[in-house]
Amino acid sequence: MSTTITPGAPAPDFVSRAAGRGRVTFVRVLHAEWIKLRSLRSTFWVLVAAVFVVIALGLLVTSGTVDRWPDTGAAERARFSAPNASLTGLYLAQLAIGVLGVLVITGEYATGSIRATMSAVPHRLPVLWAKAAVFGAVTFVLMLVTSLIAFLAGQAVLSKEHIDVALGDPGVPRVVIGVALYLAITGILAIGVGAIVRNAAGGIAIVFGLLLVLPQVVQALPTAWQDHITRYLPSEAGQAFTRWHPSADALSPNTGITVFALYAAATLAAAAVLLRRRDA
Repeated sequence: MSTTITPGAPAPDFVSRAAGRGRVTFVRVLHAEWIKLRSLRSTFWVLVAAVFVVIALGLLVTSGTVDRWPDTGAAERARFSAPNASLTGLYLAQLAIGVLGVLVITGEYATGSIRATMSAVPHRLPVLWAKAAVFGAVTFVLMLVTSLIAFLAGQAVLSKEHIDVALGDPGVPRVVIGVALYLAITGILAIGVGAIVRNAAGGIAIVFGLLLVLPQVVQALPTAWQDHITRYLPSEAGQAFTRWHPSADALSPNTGITVFALYAAATLAAAAVLLRRRDA
């Protein structure tokens, strides 16, 4: 049985459905990026490393704290933060997430598969937004669960000296959620850096420089400058949201995480401009 299409007449339903199935939508771009993310071997191992570091280092630090607690002085006891002790792994986990964020996009440039991606999504920018959204969401959910496990495990260890806190205590939920949020924004920042430089080694070096080296460089400046600059550095600003009792010279938690998010947004914006202007 054949179907005759009269010129100028509306297309049959099956033609419209077929055209709809081939249309590029942001949801489909998201789905494609999710498939690519979970199919990378590096994704699994780097995320496993981040989970292990957060939990293991938290247990190590809290165990050491319990062992030394009877000999700990009053000043050090006053500065002690039970939630942050169990979440010390944040400082190493940010490096793992930063590396993976860079690889999420530079890996496609290295293999040349980015050209196929841009051919399938000719407007280009949805690819960048989808990569950032998928990786940010995956990182946040996974690290939120990890952060909660690390917190509960660490507090169980600290309870031996009765210096533990409960999840419902004031400020504690912000710390637990803040670790996941900080790592998710770190991943998005790394994707932006990777999209700008298009090189894995260069992108990883820049991310490490922003998070680790830059704060050390600022420490070499005159003290009067340090107080005004350090609080606005990416890592310092973002981690203000993860500290149970932020120091007096740091940004407030909400201001800090906002500044950190603006760094990530600015990086993505620069990547978007370059993505439209340069060839794949």
